[in-house]
Amino acid sequence: MTDASVARESLRKALEAFPRCRLSHLPTPLESLERLSARCGVNLFIKRDDQTGLALGGNKSRKLDFLMADVLAQGAQSVISWAGVQSNWCRQLAAASRKLGIHPILLLFTRPRLPRALDGNSLLDLICDAEIHTLELDSSRKLMTLDGVKDLVDRLVEKEARAGRNAYVAPIGASLMEGSMRKPLGAVAYVNGFLELLEQMEARKSRIDAVVFATGSGSTHAGLFVGARLFSPHTKIVGISVSDSRAETRECVKSIAQQTWLALAGSGRAFDCCEDDLVVFDEYLQEGYGIPDQSTIETIRLLAREEGILLDPVYTGKALNGLLDLVKKGYFQPGQNIIFLHTGGMPAIFVYRDAFREYLAPKDGTDLPS
Repeated sequence: MTDASVARESLRKALEAFPRCRLSHLPTPLESLERLSARCGVNLFIKRDDQTGLALGGNKSRKLDFLMADVLAQGAQSVISWAGVQSNWCRQLAAASRKLGIHPILLLFTRPRLPRALDGNSLLDLICDAEIHTLELDSSRKLMTLDGVKDLVDRLVEKEARAGRNAYVAPIGASLMEGSMRKPLGAVAYVNGFLELLEQMEARKSRIDAVVFATGSGSTHAGLFVGARLFSPHTKIVGISVSDSRAETRECVKSIAQQTWLALAGSGRAFDCCEDDLVVFDEYLQEGYGIPDQSTIETIRLLAREEGILLDPVYTGKALNGLLDLVKKGYFQPGQNIIFLHTGGMPAIFVYRDAFREYLAPKDGTDLPS
């Protein structure tokens, strides 16, 4: 057995030491984007983590395999989390909780310029019978950390205690080690996801030159980065930011990656990483989180027209838009194997119908349904 295979087997054992509920449909498919590749001059593949199950799926389902096992281990009867009103995380958390007989409590924030209708993810939250508390976001609050909403979360925890229920406080995306989560479970899930992807490409006798994806709360990015560092150091992990600046995203991802490395590799292997190792592009954020621009909408149509695959305008549309622009700019070399990680988010398509109407309406005067 080679040193590399010994190391991989060691990682498997470290991953298997984490309790898991196995709610996700894994492994997810890996598909070649042949028509789009021919247009771009690189070999594009798509990892279909939109097909993980749990109320239309998405990358959060992998994380919930680990987080919900922690919920059960702590004897919780309810789970509390928070995010924007169209949160993919909250939708999948509600579904996972209901599947395990646990009461989901969601603190959902509306924001100026973002859709707030009962549609998309918020409609699915309602169908899953989540307990929903909707508030207008105060500009002084930062959603990504528990500190920004702690007073509101604490009230819900106290309410559950009065009702005789033990509540688990789940951080957004199972990313930061806060609330009830004491290990970097979301990132651990994506170290496992990188290993799955690596073995799928090895079965094709191909190497992975880069993985490109939407980066937000940080644990998907951190997990992929640690997985690549451990088993495929030549693979470039490229995050397209959909929420924060390059500097903020790098700082968050680096912290989670350090915690993940320690959890899996232990203190015997030093984690050598500077912020420049963490590739983040924030140019494609455009006007901000959840606000689509014309190029993103046109990219969504391009993939649908060329490959019959749908993206959303908040996460995956912006990420693929970034990938294709980087190809045009020569960031990737001709013939390289580039994996696009499809992280899901399909319900948001319907919430943004006005943006699609504005940017994709026929120019010949054809009327679209109202």
